[in-house]
Amino acid sequence: MSQLLTNTIAAIKPLDKTAMEKAAARQDLLTKPQGALGRLEEISIRLAGIQSKAIPVIKTKAVITMAGDHGVVAEKVGNYPQEVTPQMVLNFVRGGAAINVIARQIGARVVVVNMGVAGDLPADIPVVDKRVARGTKNIARGPAMTEAQAIQSIEAGIEVVNTEIDKGLDIVGTGDMGIGNTTPSAAICAVMSGQSVDKVTGRGTGLSDEQLQHKIKVIEKAIAVNKPDAKNGVDVLSKIGGFEIGGIAGVILGAAARGVPVVVDGFISGAGALIAEALAPQAREYMFLGHLSVEPGHRIMADKLGLKPIVTLDLRLGEGTGAAIGIFIAETSARILAEMATFGEAGVSEKEE
Repeated sequence: MSQLLTNTIAAIKPLDKTAMEKAAARQDLLTKPQGALGRLEEISIRLAGIQSKAIPVIKTKAVITMAGDHGVVAEKVGNYPQEVTPQMVLNFVRGGAAINVIARQIGARVVVVNMGVAGDLPADIPVVDKRVARGTKNIARGPAMTEAQAIQSIEAGIEVVNTEIDKGLDIVGTGDMGIGNTTPSAAICAVMSGQSVDKVTGRGTGLSDEQLQHKIKVIEKAIAVNKPDAKNGVDVLSKIGGFEIGGIAGVILGAAARGVPVVVDGFISGAGALIAEALAPQAREYMFLGHLSVEPGHRIMADKLGLKPIVTLDLRLGEGTGAAIGIFIAETSARILAEMATFGEAGVSEKEE
C-alpha cells in the first residue's frame, strides 16, 4: 500500500473512553429517567468518544456523493442506461435531487465527486474530479480494475474528506451514484460475508423475477472468474468493486483518522464500509449506519459490521439520502446532551433511592 493509505490507517485510534464516560455520566443527570431517550443516548456517547469531547458538537455537516460507472452493465443487469449517471451528476450540482433537498433541510453541503463516470461532464461544474478511469471493466469477464487503481480510488476518498475536514467538518455522510452499482456491491457483500449470492442480491432499480435470476448468475460468474480474497480489502475492490465504492471506503478511513464520525448510507456505501473495515477494523467504531435499505444484502452488511441502523424507512435510492437523515438524528442526540437541563439545573427532584 502507498504512504497516504498506510499513514491514514495507522492514524485511526480507539475511541476516547474518558470522554464517553463523561458523556454517559451527564446523560444520567439529565431531566429524564435513565435510558429514556434510548439510542439517542447511545449515539451521543459514541460521538463523544469519536470527537474526544465529553459534549460532542455537530454543526458543520457534509454528504460526499461519489459517482462512477460499471462495465458490468454490458451484462444487462439493470433497467436504466449508463447515460443516467452523468445526467444525475448534473442534477446533483443543480440542486434538484433528493439528496439536495434533504441536505438543505439539515444544513449540510453536498460534495459531488467524479470517481469514474463513463460519459463526459462539463468542465465548469462544481464537481471534484478524481476520475480513475471511464468506468470499471466488466467483472463478469475479469477484474474491475488494477490493484493500483483500487488504491488510487481509496486515496481519492481520503483526499476529498481531508479537504472537507480542513474547511470545517463535524460529521460526514457517504453517498453514491452509478448505474449498475448494486451488482458489484452484492458481489462484495457475498464474498466478505460468506453468504450465498442469492441471499444478498436484490432487485436494484426494479428487476423482474427473470432479471433477478440473471443478475445472480452474473454475480456468481464474476466471483468465480476473479476469485477475490475476502481477507484482502484491496484485492476484493480491485476484482469485483467500483471506483465510487473505493472512494467511499477512503472517506470512511480518512474521517476516522481525523476523529470525524461517518454516517454510512445504503447498500453501495455498505460495500465501501466493508472494504474500509477489512483494511482497518478500528474504523468500524467511527461508523453509524444511517438507515436499513430494502436491498436484502444490506442487513447482512450491517450484521457483518456490527452496526444497527438509525432509521428504517424502506429507502433504496442511494445518493446519501439515508446518511443525511442519520446525520440529522446524530445532531439531535448531540444537542440533547449539550442543551437539556440536568435535574440540579432545573430544580427537578431526582429518583428516590
